[in-house]
Amino acid sequence: MNPYERRTEAVQAELADSGADALICVPGRSLQYLTGFADEQRERHLFLLLPAVGDATFFAPELYESQLRSTTWVRELETWGDAADPVTALATLFDDLGIPAAPDLYVDDRMWVTFMQDLRAVRPGATIELASGVLADLRARKDDAELAALRTAARAADAAMERVRALGEDAIGLTEAELAGRIESFLTEAGGEGVSFETIVGSGPNGAMPHHTHGERRIAPGDPVVLDFGTRVDGYASDQTRTVVFDGDPGERFREVHAVVEKAQAAAVDTVAPGVTASAVDEAARSVIEDAGYGDAFVHRTGHGVGLDVHEAPYIVAGSDRTLEPGMVFSVEPGVYLDGAFGVRIEDLVVVTEDGCERLNRTTRGWELDAAAD
Repeated sequence: MNPYERRTEAVQAELADSGADALICVPGRSLQYLTGFADEQRERHLFLLLPAVGDATFFAPELYESQLRSTTWVRELETWGDAADPVTALATLFDDLGIPAAPDLYVDDRMWVTFMQDLRAVRPGATIELASGVLADLRARKDDAELAALRTAARAADAAMERVRALGEDAIGLTEAELAGRIESFLTEAGGEGVSFETIVGSGPNGAMPHHTHGERRIAPGDPVVLDFGTRVDGYASDQTRTVVFDGDPGERFREVHAVVEKAQAAAVDTVAPGVTASAVDEAARSVIEDAGYGDAFVHRTGHGVGLDVHEAPYIVAGSDRTLEPGMVFSVEPGVYLDGAFGVRIEDLVVVTEDGCERLNRTTRGWELDAAAD
């Protein structure tokens, strides 16, 4: 049995345990997780219907038939032509699959409203819940194939970061956008498949905006530069952040803040182990930053799960009682952001192991370009 079938069986077991009738996915990361089919939602109705008992079935436009049969393990396929009414065809399929008049359905969190309205038309009495209710925990625990892809994606990010460091003073004078373009080339040359999110190059005061992407500001001597980027391998994402200075003196306050963030990140990573709560990891990082007097400048959670989605469960945030389990992969990325001055963020992905954790990113976390790697 391939990994997609195993995952689908696990979902069906969750559906049966919850008393639900079916799960419905649209093109996106959840559908990719269950079938290997990677696409995005478009105007035509394309669903995977997964009943609690019975065969997974695609409901798809005719033009997708050969593609779905050749790229997925799902054998049951109901197609409709452009001249047909897809809502009528969907209602017939629901009847054929034995989905009752007032079913309990788990529906893809990211289904467009137009498709949701059509589901309501087919089953007006349906109780609808988010598919993450049965998928999030399963997706949070990565299997061997997923971990292999995540490790490879992390190595590509590491390789790109080494090439960024090697630019040295040649990066001075580049715009943030120009450096982002080079990073994206480095990721591809390291074996990555595009970028997993829009590359962040935040120089000087722009680094104080956590989700600044990149602009036309030119990197100057002494500028701290926040670099946050990743790529994909087999659909799985990497996500790494380093804050560096390409040339010149960044000043004593930057040195102090960087040391605090580096200490906070190490404390959080050291806390990761099976049975530990997500909030405990967040607290390990946050307490270091608060004790140093920068608590108000740490304005986001400590981390988030990474897999097919760049942001997914588990979320490493204050108040979360989610217990960590082997196979979970998430970022550890504390930061301090001083408005109008600079920002510092350091991020690695980690995987929870049987007795602690493994860092997936191995490049040095220091701000100086000649700092030694781990």
